[in-house]
Amino acid sequence: MLDIRPVGYVIGLLVATLGVTMLLPLGLDLVAGNGHWPAFAESAILTILTGGLVALACRNAVQEGLSLRQTFLLTTGVWAAAPLFGALPFMLGATDATFTDAYFEAMSGLTTTGATVFSGLDHLPQGLLLWRSLLQWLGGIGVIVMAMVFLPELRVGGMQIFRSEAFDTLGKILPRAAEIAAQITWIYVALTIFAIVGYLALGMNFFDASNHALTSVSTGGFSTRDASFGAFQGAPEYFASLLMLLASLPFVRYIQLLAGTARPILRDTQIRTYLAVIIVVAVTLALFQVFYDRRGLEPSIREALFNVTSIISGTGYASVDYQEWGAFAATVFFFLGLVGGCAGSTACSVKIFRYQLLFGAIVQQIRLLHSPRGIFPLRYGGREVDVSTLSSVMSFFVLFTVSLGGFSVALAMTGLDFTTSVSGAGATLGNIGPGLGEIIGPSGNFSSLNATAKWILSAAMLVGRLELLAVYALFTVTFWRK
Repeated sequence: MLDIRPVGYVIGLLVATLGVTMLLPLGLDLVAGNGHWPAFAESAILTILTGGLVALACRNAVQEGLSLRQTFLLTTGVWAAAPLFGALPFMLGATDATFTDAYFEAMSGLTTTGATVFSGLDHLPQGLLLWRSLLQWLGGIGVIVMAMVFLPELRVGGMQIFRSEAFDTLGKILPRAAEIAAQITWIYVALTIFAIVGYLALGMNFFDASNHALTSVSTGGFSTRDASFGAFQGAPEYFASLLMLLASLPFVRYIQLLAGTARPILRDTQIRTYLAVIIVVAVTLALFQVFYDRRGLEPSIREALFNVTSIISGTGYASVDYQEWGAFAATVFFFLGLVGGCAGSTACSVKIFRYQLLFGAIVQQIRLLHSPRGIFPLRYGGREVDVSTLSSVMSFFVLFTVSLGGFSVALAMTGLDFTTSVSGAGATLGNIGPGLGEIIGPSGNFSSLNATAKWILSAAMLVGRLELLAVYALFTVTFWRK
């Protein structure tokens, strides 16, 4: 029988930690004197007590490491439980949100999706705005640790190809994760401080700079303004593009760089391909605007670069409504969101390395057609890709496609139109943020959707953030029989 107490212990500690972070927006509202601090006080007390009691109740079963099945359960359990408590300030605070809306917003924050159900952000209490940003910042750290430690151990979606890059866990998941998380945290904090200083230098006030630093480095996309980055057009767009790019590169490369080894980051084929895609698409869309829409060269380049980087990294900021650029641009942005950034970063969606392995496998099969007796090993990053890794990647692609179709159909059954259903499924399953259409496009939000659609989208965010297989495995009979 599966012992869930070690899982409960870790989840309890993380929930209690989430409660402690609520003290930051509480203090901000106290200083601001806006009278909204009691919502955070009540939420923090409830969250810390619940998490602490769960951890204490399960402490007697703590082991040196988690088993494979316990790790599967932990990865899903954390992302399902944390939004329950992250939603409390929204329900008790100024938004007076329903449980459905509050859970949707908290799930969107922690999974760094960036889809929102709130309007009037310019007038919300600063504490709530900071809480939204903190949720994404905390989720960003969690995503990196999960991608570098847990998913390779679970052999999910081909992530095992990065096991040697992200330190071999040797079956001792929790102790090794703590060591890796410490190195990641220092880099993550340093990037955040760099982001704050940069935004301040470019004219943002301290509050806007801090919030956008938190959501840029986490590639989350929550903003303090209804206009998103449309309120900060100009030089901040270039700087934000740099931040989103840095956050969507493999963090293990930064660890290696700090250790004095620059060669891996310079020779990483995943990074080079990712940069090439951004440059090609951004230049194409910029030229498209210049020649077809007769717009100026500099704003065309700036807006194309910013929005392309935002969507491919899964950040979800929008500085303009790029749907107005025409059907071609809207189609490009939809498929760009399904590409994603690099593995082992805060970026989301399918990830560049999976497309590289997919195209490599296609080329391998074509060569075998021409030379049936030939031997053409598939290599990635200088290492031969084993059959299990390739099979995992192919399974991921099939499952992602089926999931995208399934969530699209489910949304259509709630009464949504085709564009909203498909783009909404893609935006949440890929943790991208904005969809397409008048309702959930870059100039809209998800507030007008019915409750059923919001729960479907919340499920899509969870499944997409955990790379699909880690969640779906829990619904198999085999998993619970062992």
